[in-house]
Amino acid sequence: MTHRPVLLAPTAAVGADLDAWLQNGGAEGLRHALAAPERIIPALARAGLRGMGGAGFPTHRKWSSVAGQSAGDKYVLCNGNEDEPGTFKDRHLLSASPHQVIEGALIAAVAVDANHVLLYVNPHQHEALKSTRAAIEQWRASGLLAPIERRLGLRLALDVVESSGRYIGGEETAVIATIEGGFPFPRRKPPYPAESGVHGRPTLINNVETLANVTHILRHGADWYRALGIGEACGTKLYSLSGDVLEPGLFELPMGTSLRELVFTHGGGMLGPLAFKAVFTGGPSNTLLTADDLDVALDFDSVAQRGSRLGTGAMIVISAGTSIVRKVAEYVDFFAAGSCGQCTPCKTGTYQLSRLLRRIDTGVGVQADLRALESLCALLPGSGRCGLVDGAVTVVRSSMQQFREEYERQLID
Repeated sequence: MTHRPVLLAPTAAVGADLDAWLQNGGAEGLRHALAAPERIIPALARAGLRGMGGAGFPTHRKWSSVAGQSAGDKYVLCNGNEDEPGTFKDRHLLSASPHQVIEGALIAAVAVDANHVLLYVNPHQHEALKSTRAAIEQWRASGLLAPIERRLGLRLALDVVESSGRYIGGEETAVIATIEGGFPFPRRKPPYPAESGVHGRPTLINNVETLANVTHILRHGADWYRALGIGEACGTKLYSLSGDVLEPGLFELPMGTSLRELVFTHGGGMLGPLAFKAVFTGGPSNTLLTADDLDVALDFDSVAQRGSRLGTGAMIVISAGTSIVRKVAEYVDFFAAGSCGQCTPCKTGTYQLSRLLRRIDTGVGVQADLRALESLCALLPGSGRCGLVDGAVTVVRSSMQQFREEYERQLID
C-alpha cells in the first residue's frame, strides 16, 4: 500500500520478525544511541524531526523537557490510538513494521533516562495490536534490552497497553489517564506531561510515525534525513489519501510533496469525471483547502501559511459532485459522538452543531440555523479541556467560509 518507499516502508519479508529486522540494519540506531546518549537529542534537532501525530511540535524540544527532569521513574509512551476518520498510517506501521517503532521508543528511553516504555494501541486495530505484542515479546527475549538497563541502572519495563478505543483517548493527557487505569478524560495543562505525567512522573508522549523515524536518523545521520525532504522540509511523510480519488492508499513521500502531485500522480486523479473540489487536511478537524491550494507543499509550515494544518497527513479528497454540507455533518456527528462529556460546552456544543448541520443538509434549515451555526463557532473555541470542540468548530467555520453558497442553497427561506 505504500508508494515509492523511502524510509518507513518495511523491508520485504521483515514485518514483525526481529531477526529479519536485525539483518537489515535494525538495532544499529540503538547501538549509536547507547554509544553516545548525549548526542541523541542534538541529532534530532539537526534533523528537524517534528511530531507526526498532528501538532508538528519539534521532537527534540519535547525530549529535552523530559530529559531535564529529576531522576527516578520516567515514562515513554508511543501513542497509537489513531481513531480519526481518514487517518490510517500508524496501524500500518505497527502491523507491518513494529520493530522500527519499538526501537525508536527504546532510543527515546535512552535519551531521557526512562525505565518504562509503553506502546498504547487502539484495540480496534486487531492486526496492529497482535503484531506489536508479538514484536515486544521478541525484544524481551533477545537480550537487546540489557544494555539499556545497564545504562539506566534500573529494570526496563516494555509493554503494550490497549487504549480505550475512543477518539478522545488519543489526546495526550487522556492517554495518561487510561494508562493509570481511569477513563480517558483529558486534563487541563499545565502541568504538562513532561513535568507530571503517568503517576505524576515525567512522561514523554510521541506518535507512532515520529518514533519510527528516530532509528533511521541515528543510523544514517541528521543531514541524510534532512535531505529527504523538499525545500526547507525535512524527511519523509506518510500521507493517508482517501475520498474521491482513483487510487486511495498510504503513500510515503518526501515531506513537502505538493497536494497536486499526491492527488493526481500518486492517487491517480479524481474518481469519475468530476473536478477536484476540496480536501480535508490532516483529518476532518482542520481548515479545508480548495482547488486554489493544489500547489501547496504538504509540510507543516507551508500548509499553515494557507491557514490550515498538515496534522497527521490525512488527505480526504472531495469532488465537485459531493456535498460539503453533508460531509461536514458526518464529521461533526463523529466529534459529537466522541466527546467524553466532561466539558459541557463541548458535549452540548458539538451536539448542537450536529443538529443544525443535519437540518440544513436534509433541506429543512432556515436562515436562523445558519446564524446559530455562526454564533456557536464564535462562542465554543477554547471552551474544552482538549481540542475536540475546537476541531469541530474549525471544520464548520472553514466550510461556511469556503462554500457559503452551498449552505445558502439548501435553506428553505
